[in-house]
Amino acid sequence: MSTLKDKVVLITGASSGFGEDAALLFAKEGCKVVLAARRLDRLQDLAAKIQDRGGEAIAIPVDIVNPADVDNMVQTALDLYGHIDILFNNAGIGRVDWFENNSIDRDINMLISVNLIGTMQVTRMVLPHMLKRREGHIINMSSVAGWIAAPLNASYAASKHGLRGFTNALRREVTPLGIKVSGIYPGPAATEFGQHVGKSAAYSSVRKKLGPRLTSAYVARRVIDIAKRPRRSLIIPWWFRIMVAVELLFPAVVDWITMAFSKKTHKLD
Repeated sequence: MSTLKDKVVLITGASSGFGEDAALLFAKEGCKVVLAARRLDRLQDLAAKIQDRGGEAIAIPVDIVNPADVDNMVQTALDLYGHIDILFNNAGIGRVDWFENNSIDRDINMLISVNLIGTMQVTRMVLPHMLKRREGHIINMSSVAGWIAAPLNASYAASKHGLRGFTNALRREVTPLGIKVSGIYPGPAATEFGQHVGKSAAYSSVRKKLGPRLTSAYVARRVIDIAKRPRRSLIIPWWFRIMVAVELLFPAVVDWITMAFSKKTHKLD
């Protein structure tokens, strides 16, 4: 797909971060953008910004863990445009803390519901319409935590490993039927997301050592690249591909490094 002009794009988690920046870029490419998230006021402001710039966008409030909300979102988009060309599953939440500090409701059940089950629900509602046309592209925003399960990320890594498995299995199911499926796996990024992951002292101590964080605008540009030139997966920044390769080829080394970190820093909390 060399051009995105007039494509209908449904974006979940569009009220901030990657979703917001990607929406602006999709609209700049001439797409009709369906903005979905829980914060309707933020979506309406974004839709107005896109429209002021000559683009086309609508805002639909949705909680992706609620099947009725998901059904309404998809049906509204279909009623308006007749089809969905690109589904960008971007909604997600995070938690960074030692696992024993995770609450069952907020940090385990809700996290898995949003990051994995919610994405699956949205995809399940959109997919039949893509299959009927034998055309479409599903882009799942995951995380490098879907490849490397690090300390302080047990629940989050579980959700993102599950999402990577879902993305790969779905791609192998529907690619022969004309549907493209891509997974994007960014490293740490400077977004609003980072303000809601918890206040673990151990995480604060290591955050400074992670190096420069990705910008939301950079990740959004890579989403557009994937939409124009579909590929199975993208790990960013490039040096995280080396880390993933080490994880796959030398897991004992990664175990040694991460367990040394846990032994040294667990006491901080």
